[in-house]
Amino acid sequence: MPSHTHRPGSSETAADPVTTPARPAPRERRRSWLAAPPAAPRLSTEEVQRRYPRLRLQVFIGIFLGYAGFYLIRNNISLIAPLLLEQGTITTVGIGLIANAVLLAYGFSKFFSATISDRSNARYFLPVGLALSAVANFAVAFIPAVSASVAVFATVMFVNGWVQGMGWPPCGRVLVHWFSTNERGWKTAIWNTAHNVGGMGVGALAALGLALTGDSWQSAFWVPAVGALVVAVVAFVLVRDRPEAVGLPPIEEYRNDPAKVEADQDELANSSYWRVIVKHVLLNPTMVFLALANVFIYSLRYGVLSWAPTYLAEHHGMSLAQGIAGFSLFELAGIFGTLACGWVSDKVFRGNRSWTGITFMLGVGVFLVAYWLAPVGTPYWLLMVFLFFIGAFIYGPVMLIGLQALDMSARNVAGTAAGFTGLFGYVFGATLASTGVGWVVHQFGWGATYGLLTISVVLTVVLLLCILPREKRLMAHHRSLSAGESAGTRD
Repeated sequence: MPSHTHRPGSSETAADPVTTPARPAPRERRRSWLAAPPAAPRLSTEEVQRRYPRLRLQVFIGIFLGYAGFYLIRNNISLIAPLLLEQGTITTVGIGLIANAVLLAYGFSKFFSATISDRSNARYFLPVGLALSAVANFAVAFIPAVSASVAVFATVMFVNGWVQGMGWPPCGRVLVHWFSTNERGWKTAIWNTAHNVGGMGVGALAALGLALTGDSWQSAFWVPAVGALVVAVVAFVLVRDRPEAVGLPPIEEYRNDPAKVEADQDELANSSYWRVIVKHVLLNPTMVFLALANVFIYSLRYGVLSWAPTYLAEHHGMSLAQGIAGFSLFELAGIFGTLACGWVSDKVFRGNRSWTGITFMLGVGVFLVAYWLAPVGTPYWLLMVFLFFIGAFIYGPVMLIGLQALDMSARNVAGTAAGFTGLFGYVFGATLASTGVGWVVHQFGWGATYGLLTISVVLTVVLLLCILPREKRLMAHHRSLSAGESAGTRD
């Protein structure tokens, strides 16, 4: 019987309906079109078993392609910088300002967008961000006033960087809701290679555009933007927000693999969302340690990568082409290193991301010191070996920091926690790697620079050791929950 139906003889019928007007039913708050969809009625067991595997693969492909799409149009100024410099339309300072505008905007947006994404429908959030980024790139390509001024160019690219921040958080949300704790390392590692795929894709599309337009630099913006719009449509078709929204059980129930951290539903009901964020993210020592570790990891990543051509040319006398080859090799190594790190994290360390990160950081340290101390005259192939393994080892921790933030926070703030670590990595770490390293090299030389980068390895290991006890406690709790559920299933 519906709740609003009155039963004869009940107290609700005592008042005279003529003299006492009925109280209007409370008006439900209208849901935003971007809000996370409500849970759908649970499907039958047979239907769950049939649909769950297919949808898991489908949403994974959706976020993989969707995130790769963001890299098609993130910061294409570097691709056509030589053309702009040759035409005399901009200086190296202007190019640096435009590139840094994207970097700063992306770092801040990755955090603030995550606070919205955690409560939004990932199926809409990701494609909308990608489409808005494509619009910004179209503006650069087709509105002459944008490229006529460094200030306007940088402003538009700042906007581009901000909407670019709408890419990672919904992907993190999907990973948390569709893939459980003991498989998430490997799945996240595979997904994380999307940025390498996108990085290779932008080069191909930009080259195609330049070839078709007779080296018109605008084509390096609008051709990849067209590709990004296609990807946005594909992502919208494939992605689903979370299992419950399509009538499936939560992933923890489906795979009998409880989360390391459970959301406190009473707290969610009685506290504002920002109060929950402050408590569980901003004032959470684990998240702060992860964010600080990310500063040093990104300093190492970009400190070695961005300066590899210059270091090899100035210190070892290599050609520019050889230096660029080292740059590319470093990125290629990241694919193998990320996949290896995810597999080791799940299969060797059984989900302990801290020990995995420490192991990989020690690998970074060994090859970084070898690269630094290699004397002038060291064979080129050996320097490439050192660079390859630095890249292979550093990209594992780059992926793991975000994964740990997802693992060690409740699902309702997981994206925000990962965005918080990304904020520190991009705004502070990448800045140290660009401006900071440039200043140290200028003032003190390459020896001091690589000495500081080596210290960054040590500090990262120390911070991960601070996180380790907390992760061990969460893993012990996770094992007890898994054992309890397994026993309950047998009973």
